[in-house]
Amino acid sequence: MKIAVIGTGYVGLVSGVCFAECGHDVICVDKVKAKIDNLLKGIIPIYEPGLNELVESNMRAGRLAFENKIGPAVKESEVIFIAVGTPPKPTGEADLSYIEEVSRQVALAMDRYKVVVEKSTVPVKTGEWVKRTIRFNNKAGVEFDVASNPEFLREGSAIGDFLKPDRIVIGVESERASDLLRKCYQPIIDQSVSFDLETQKVIHQAVQDTKVPFIVTDVHSSELIKHASNSFLALKISYINAVANFCELAGADVEQVAVGMGLDSRIGTQFLHAGVGYGGSCFPKDVSAFLEISRDLGYDFKLLADVIEINTRQREIFIRKIKNALWILKDKTIGILGLSFKPNTDDMREAPAIDIIKSLQLEGAKIKAYDPEAMDVAREHFQDTITYCNDPYEVARNCDALVLVTEWDEFLNMDLERIYELLHYPIFIDGRNLFNPVDMKKIGFEYHCIGRQIPR
Repeated sequence: MKIAVIGTGYVGLVSGVCFAECGHDVICVDKVKAKIDNLLKGIIPIYEPGLNELVESNMRAGRLAFENKIGPAVKESEVIFIAVGTPPKPTGEADLSYIEEVSRQVALAMDRYKVVVEKSTVPVKTGEWVKRTIRFNNKAGVEFDVASNPEFLREGSAIGDFLKPDRIVIGVESERASDLLRKCYQPIIDQSVSFDLETQKVIHQAVQDTKVPFIVTDVHSSELIKHASNSFLALKISYINAVANFCELAGADVEQVAVGMGLDSRIGTQFLHAGVGYGGSCFPKDVSAFLEISRDLGYDFKLLADVIEINTRQREIFIRKIKNALWILKDKTIGILGLSFKPNTDDMREAPAIDIIKSLQLEGAKIKAYDPEAMDVAREHFQDTITYCNDPYEVARNCDALVLVTEWDEFLNMDLERIYELLHYPIFIDGRNLFNPVDMKKIGFEYHCIGRQIPR
């Protein structure tokens, strides 16, 4: 098939590359010419394990192209995926101006039947506006369908999530659109192409008996599934963080509570890890957008407001932990381990580290920091107001406290006794409960974590 993906951000680039890996001819479009020029040179704008290799191999095979103009890509393609940004407005609602502009340009370029697919995360009923925009600008009266196909990609494991998904969801208004979208995903549905999460390698394999669920809904339901899913996952994170705060008051251990909860198959273990709260490009934006949508529709979704409040408060509670451990922050040197909002990505959008560092700086603290991938992005936020280090040991040297914010494997495998020797004061504040309090106590650390009981 011939597919166009408009927008080469996180979702668009990963989706386009993975469709090409499935054997389709894909044109990825972006209005930023410098980004396209870099992609043509093999320079990838994001860090995602395995992505560089797939871009290179599919360009070499002639299945993947990059273009700066929407028109030619639309004319050549049967299916057009819209994967442009929907950033939050100050009110929390999604800014859909990029969606509207792309819809208009697609309409002007259409010369035969097309399926135009919302791949970006959009509010319910956006499909109606896309359809209306295309109809008003489609002067030639070309037939088309508008469909919804929400993405469920996790940064750091996005290629595996695309090629080996839990489910594929499409929202359509016609059987013709459904058939074309099924054709796009058929290699994935049949699992004739998959992704080994251990080796980060693509595997082409024989068709299996077990197929990936392909869920066909109406457009409104499909649009809602993404917001409902992400908001529920954010709810689980905020819930376990609230339980962690309760555990500290009650003398319980949130890790033990989470294990006992998670073994219930109705609850599950995922997203029951207490910490400094969620961040990133999806959860904060999607929960806020879902809340605003509900208000627009006349439903007071108070639960979502509580999820947001708990997440904000969790960062404040963690900052207070740092203050309580050090008493006076002015002129203290604090080491930060981890800047990205989660491991295996360089994304710092809504990262807890930003609020934490800025709050400590307001108190007069000096900051040293290290992250395996997000250092360049961090410089955009902090410029030279913090000291960037080459590894965790350089961060720890002569620090008055070490604060872990992102749970990279590199930090889990640190030589903790060496870290202990390098610190000015042996204070370790763990925002992800990465270490065992008993082990940290034996080494000699004054160890602080989230919702766990520290041995005396």
